[in-house]
Amino acid sequence: MNYTPEQIAEIVLKVLKEVNEPDVLSLSFDEKCKLAENPNTPTEILKVLATDEDYDVRSLVAGNPNTPVETLKVLATDKHFHVRYWVAKNPNYKTQTIELTQTNMMDSQHQKNSISHQKKLKNSETTKNNFQSMLVRKSGRKS
Repeated sequence: MNYTPEQIAEIVLKVLKEVNEPDVLSLSFDEKCKLAENPNTPTEILKVLATDEDYDVRSLVAGNPNTPVETLKVLATDKHFHVRYWVAKNPNYKTQTIELTQTNMMDSQHQKNSISHQKKLKNSETTKNNFQSMLVRKSGRKS
């Protein structure tokens, strides 16, 4: 069944009313900031505020101790430095960061080992080709 844009809008509005969340993104800047920094703000509201166009709002969400780790992971990739800074300062994210850093370090070491191995193989192949060329040249010469 194909829905018209109006029908889709009605469905979305119905779902929003059922969830009983206000349209947070239509609030004033000050209201969004107050919600974003309040540790008692429900996580669902913080998830919505994490998508706000203003980096100040996203920064406050990133620093909120009630912000879920999944949301912090998204904010950790934000284009604005202040948002990423507050994610790093968030106590919920520090444990996650340690785990990710360890994983990244292992991935990085694995990648370095792989590159080193590839270089060794390439050098080995080059040496083998050089040796074969030398043998061919020697066998082609008359003694």
